[in-house]
Formats: sequence, C-alpha cells, structure tokens
Amino acid sequence: MLDVGKKRRLRRIMPEEKTLIVPMDHGVSCPVEGINKIDSILKKIDRLADAVVLHKGAVKNSKYIESMDTALIVHLSGSTHYHANDKVLVCSVEKAVSLGADGVSIHVNIGSNNECEQLRDAGIISEICDSYGMPLLAMMYPRGKNVEVNTESVKHAVRVGYELGADIVKTCYTGTAESFAEVVEYCDVPVVVAGGSKKSLEELLEEVRCAVLAGASGVAVGRNVFQAEKPEEIVKNLRRVIHNSTTKMEVLYEGNLAVDKGR
Repeated sequence: MLDVGKKRRLRRIMPEEKTLIVPMDHGVSCPVEGINKIDSILKKIDRLADAVVLHKGAVKNSKYIESMDTALIVHLSGSTHYHANDKVLVCSVEKAVSLGADGVSIHVNIGSNNECEQLRDAGIISEICDSYGMPLLAMMYPRGKNVEVNTESVKHAVRVGYELGADIVKTCYTGTAESFAEVVEYCDVPVVVAGGSKKSLEELLEEVRCAVLAGASGVAVGRNVFQAEKPEEIVKNLRRVIHNSTTKMEVLYEGNLAVDKGR
C-alpha cells in the first residue's frame, strides 16, 4: 500500500496515470549537445512535460527550477562513457529530498560488470524511497558483454526493477507493439519507454504510439527533445500521443497533419 506522500508525488509525475518525462542527465556520461543551457530548455517545456530528470548539480545551479511547475526527478546513478555500463550511486535520496524532488531515478544494467552492486544499490534505494514516500523510477536495461537485447532480456530487466521495489520502470522499446506488450505484461508497475537515439519526428511519434497501444504508461525522451530546434513542439506532439491516445491518432506537427487510421 502506497502512503499519502508517495501517492501525491506520483500523481505529479503521472497525471491520469500517464507520463511524459524528459531526461537531461546525459552530461555525466559525456559532453552532449543541447544540455549546456538547461534552464532555457526547462522554460520551453515547463507545464508541457510531466517531469524532467536531472542530476543534483544541474538542480542546484538552476535559476528556473525553483518556480518550475513540471515535476522534478533527481537521478541518483552515474558513469562516464569510459565505463558506460558500470553505474554507481552519485547522489542520495536525502539529497534529492533537500532539493525538492518529486521523485528519484536509478539506472541498472542487467549483465554489466558490476551488476551485483547495481542490484544491491537499487534494493537499498527502494527501501529508503518507501521511508520518505519518494517515488522511484528504475531505468532497467539488458546491457553488457555478450548480452543480447531482445524481448526476453528486456522482460527480465523490467521484472527485476519491479521485484526490487520500483514504482515506475523505464526500458528500451523492443521494436513492435506485440513484443512490447509482452514486456508490459511482465511488470505490475507502470512501464515507460525510452526515446533512444536521435530520430525523425515521424519515427519518434510512431514508436511512441505503438508503445502506448502496447500498454506503456508513457515515454522518457531526452535527445529527441533537448537537441531539437523547437523542443516545445516535440513535447507538444508527444503529449498528444500519450495523453490523448486512441487507436485512431491525429497528430499535428510543424505545419503537417499526420493521420494514423489505425491497424
């Protein structure tokens, strides 16, 4: 049973049990174009995105977050691209609380060299989150040497997140609505799909549409938002798909009308 605090915070992150999250925690991994002026992006997507994911330093130094309406998720994990899969804790739940977070997130790579440590940390963090009434977003991926990314490995990854106590699980899209429906079925908490690599708006919207039809509770899109010329337009289009999803979808973008007549 979730306590009142966690329920209230989850409602901010997932209004109507759907969510559009914009992660901008990429700077620890490597220099990434588009996040050198985070406040500028936050101003453009505030009240359009449901939540953003940031590291503690970006939150501390922001001039905008104090007045931001969009929910704040503080990321607790990190690694550089030199050891990309070997995530370690770089922040605490207590620090996130002091920064005014509505939730925290961790990253676990199933199959990585330090998988055991990541599992241990995820289990401990989930218990601390329960103590504080803090929602936990677990970013769960099958990644590591000789690890094949397929429906079965993604199902395993999301199930681990559920078993360790996550309130929301984020993972990669498996390529089709049919296969992703299997992933969602294997996890009894909301599943959101990662936006992945940079792609065209049409490709992005189609992928998100299929994931939502498969049962995904939303999406976490980073590069495709903060590297866009008009990030607010990308978020508006994603919002229509996620919060107004039907089997017959009409999505308006950049002067074009894309109509999906359902399949």
